[in-house]
Amino acid sequence: MAITAADVKALREKTGAGMMECKKALTECNGDIAEAEKSLKEKGLAAMAKRSERATSEGRLFIRQDGNKIAVIELTCETDFVAKNADFIAVGEKMLDVTLAKGYTKVEAEHEEILEPLKVSIRENMKVAKVEVFDVPATASAAYYVHSDFKTGAVVIVDGSTADSVKTFAKDCCLHIAAFTPSYTSKKDVPQSYIDEQKEIFKAQMDQDEKMAGKPENVKEGILQGKINKHLAEICFEDQMFVKDDKKTVTAKLAETGKEAGATLSFVVAKLFVLGK
Repeated sequence: MAITAADVKALREKTGAGMMECKKALTECNGDIAEAEKSLKEKGLAAMAKRSERATSEGRLFIRQDGNKIAVIELTCETDFVAKNADFIAVGEKMLDVTLAKGYTKVEAEHEEILEPLKVSIRENMKVAKVEVFDVPATASAAYYVHSDFKTGAVVIVDGSTADSVKTFAKDCCLHIAAFTPSYTSKKDVPQSYIDEQKEIFKAQMDQDEKMAGKPENVKEGILQGKINKHLAEICFEDQMFVKDDKKTVTAKLAETGKEAGATLSFVVAKLFVLGK
């Protein structure tokens, strides 16, 4: 059976495979487009299985708010070129649609089903690395941010007021988190094991410092605690100096914003997202 250019074009549009691959498949299947499509898919899935162990260190973050829900999708791939591909981006946006419409809160089979055709057509390993959804209380202001490289993002929900000034503060907090990448929201979130480890590091540094020699133990202990407090202030969001007012901590700015809005504010969510972490 003669294979026409129209047949090849039709099969290519269905599968995303190359022109030569489509022509070969049609030839092998005697011009049967349905059989050729099945053959190409089977070959693509087989090739995809072989690529499943390849590292997916590139990709993109997708974040969207719909009503009282904020959804975050982390979609990874092998190359930056694919991460910028329009079809890859469209798949991420479709996953946001499905997640918000169906109330998903984690990676589900449907997410994988949405991604599978793209993996087959592009022939690169891809993963739905993360699906996370946040509820926004009726009394809260929420904001999200995705950096221009689409590899860093943030979600902030501030409870207590829906005033415009609080919404602006929440947005500024997103920018702060993306810029300063805090490890924890507040000191109470820091594991004691981490604090103990840092104490050992600082203590070893002090023992090697000649200026510390001969100082009373209680003085050394005070200096050590001061180093710990300073370190925690650097890695905890609420204790960092605010990105738009370096004379005040985030906590102080939260209180100031609340006073202006006539409300007591608190952080429900203040989360950093970094691709691959």
